[in-house]
Amino acid sequence: MKILKTSYTPVALALLAIFTAGVIGITLFAPASQAASDAKPASAKPALTVTTTKPVAARLPIKLAANGNVAAWQEASVSSQSNGLRLVEVRVNVGDQVKAGEVLAVFAAETVEADLAQARAALQEAEANAAEAAANAARARTLQNTGALSAQQISQYSTAEQSANARIASARAALASQQLRMQYTRVLAPQAGVITARSATVGAVSGAGTELFRMILQGRLEWRAEVVAADLRQLKPGSTVTVKAANGSETTGKVRMIAPTVDAQTRSALVYVDLPASASAKDAPFKAGMFASGQFELGTSDALTVPQQAIVVRDGFSFVFRLNPDQHVSQIRVQPGRRLGDRIEILNGLAADTRVVVRGAGFLNDGDLVSNVAESAEPAKVAAKVTAKAAAAAK
Repeated sequence: MKILKTSYTPVALALLAIFTAGVIGITLFAPASQAASDAKPASAKPALTVTTTKPVAARLPIKLAANGNVAAWQEASVSSQSNGLRLVEVRVNVGDQVKAGEVLAVFAAETVEADLAQARAALQEAEANAAEAAANAARARTLQNTGALSAQQISQYSTAEQSANARIASARAALASQQLRMQYTRVLAPQAGVITARSATVGAVSGAGTELFRMILQGRLEWRAEVVAADLRQLKPGSTVTVKAANGSETTGKVRMIAPTVDAQTRSALVYVDLPASASAKDAPFKAGMFASGQFELGTSDALTVPQQAIVVRDGFSFVFRLNPDQHVSQIRVQPGRRLGDRIEILNGLAADTRVVVRGAGFLNDGDLVSNVAESAEPAKVAAKVTAKAAAAAK
């Protein structure tokens, strides 16, 4: 059997030559390429173009927020003073503004008129009997020294005269009572105010003391704010309050009184704030029973403020971005306070000479390189503007 022998020496030599040439090429050219890469200068680009500013010192108003209900300053219950009379006319309805002494309802007066006529007749009869008794007593006194009449008879005539005068007084009192009943047939408004409830019905027979109407005296409303005991010392009668209703209406009131007691459960006290009266009760922005919030004006104080755009809220915390000398930014956590217009007070975490990013702050991260452009407003002008706003808000 013949065995064939193949020679691989030329092929192996060729492959070895190619591999050796590659290794030599990598060894020769790799250092040169790395050196060229190291020699090329690094040019980092800014992440964003921003504007910066410094915090501005200004005087901001001090306000105390509170919640409460709107209620009537005083309510009046207008009741029937006639007993067993039929109601024949009702002249007002809920929401009507009435004047003091205005007729609200009228009862049937036929029965009272008859009783009044009878009382007048009884008075006339008593006066006639009194006149006769007075004449008899006068004649008896003239005959006292003649002996024509005994002392007992003269005394009887004098007693009859006194009794007749007493019956006159009784008849006059009965007449006055009937005249008063006649006045009660017309239900009058005790004071000026606004009708808030009506239970009077034409044709109904009402008993004495039955409520016919309920009204807010003088149309005055008040806001009863609930203030915690720790804040009561900051308030005093006459303080200005801005009250805002649930429907968005706002008005300015004055503190009338601070309750002398504090609720043992809530540890808060009621502060009574007088609200201005409205020309029309139907169009009044505030109504009794409405919930309202408000802010008590307590003066002004110094504050360090930044534009609202400079505040970035992340993970429930507030931050600003400080511009460093190397044009990189640093994220600083701050505590915001009062707000006035487009500026926010910084309570802590920021120095007065720190330059912070305004426009573009919401797109930055800690350590970003930025390009800064000049601020558009001078700090002095901004401070004057903020102080003017604070003064206007205090007024």
